[in-house]
Amino acid sequence: MKLTRHHFLAVLTISFLVTACNNNEEKKTDTAAVTTTKAGITKSDFGNVNGKPVYLYTLTNAKGDQVKITNYGGIVTSWVSPDKNGKKTSAVLGFDSLSNYLAGHPFFGALAGRYANRIAKGKFKIGDSSYTLATNNGANHLHGGIKGFDKQVWDASVTNDSVPVLSLSYTSKDMEEGYPGNLKVNVIYTLSDDDGLQIEYNAETDKPTVLNLTNHSYFNLTGDHANTILDHKLMIKADYYTPVDTGLIPTGELKAVKGTPFDFNTPEKIGARIARVPGGYDHNFVLNRTDSSLQLVVTVTDSLSGRKLEVFTTQPGVQFYTGNFLDGSIKGSDGKPGFVFGEV
Repeated sequence: MKLTRHHFLAVLTISFLVTACNNNEEKKTDTAAVTTTKAGITKSDFGNVNGKPVYLYTLTNAKGDQVKITNYGGIVTSWVSPDKNGKKTSAVLGFDSLSNYLAGHPFFGALAGRYANRIAKGKFKIGDSSYTLATNNGANHLHGGIKGFDKQVWDASVTNDSVPVLSLSYTSKDMEEGYPGNLKVNVIYTLSDDDGLQIEYNAETDKPTVLNLTNHSYFNLTGDHANTILDHKLMIKADYYTPVDTGLIPTGELKAVKGTPFDFNTPEKIGARIARVPGGYDHNFVLNRTDSSLQLVVTVTDSLSGRKLEVFTTQPGVQFYTGNFLDGSIKGSDGKPGFVFGEV
């Protein structure tokens, strides 16, 4: 019998841009703020998982801003940049030790896959073939299953330590977590001098399969997780969103955002209408676009810190989630009171 090999390639590029901005006249706060830093990438021990070494990679740009990423789950553990007063803090939620991640967490900064978000009842079909996955989120499958990409130790590669670029690779075997096909995945993180973090996803499979990769960072632009993000102003270029049922599974309807709490075409405070959304925001927005070029689709601004976040993507949709399940039980590495509802 002749075996026909099927190949699949998925490429996703996302660029996150964080800038310190001030509505007042721009001013220099100190000499360090304008001093050029040597850009590059460094590596440090972060522990091990089942005998496999885990490392923490620090990407630094010419401005001295830093993004830390571990090869355990491709997790972005921190993203440090200055606020409008020059104070440097991390704008993403995370921990400074591997043990915190191994203890369990709600996908902080993780590389979610094979399939990010939910699959109803853990079942799907490709052609005449049916597949059953673990139901690890009530009756549904979430973020790749019991041991998704966020819990794997990835192979890391650094081509040039003077350039802040990290490449992570992982091969997901046929039927791992119930998914068909041997899937080779490569994810490249690049920190630019204009404070952009670009994440490029490439994948190839030897069987038809489903794939939906993303970075699951929780942003709090204030840099202090004791604050919520409800006063952050959000813009999403989307005229439609996908309503969900009680299990957060899309109903199949595309609903217009106009006249609803889901209309962010004009910047609006996240908390302004959230009371009208049962359970908070956890919805996919259908982006206004006509092609697959890299485009600006989301902006978030915080007046307290002066930070601005811009999201660019080649993809047709974006998931907006307000950390609805953060109940304060997970404490930060600094020992401060736990992360709470209102992290985006």
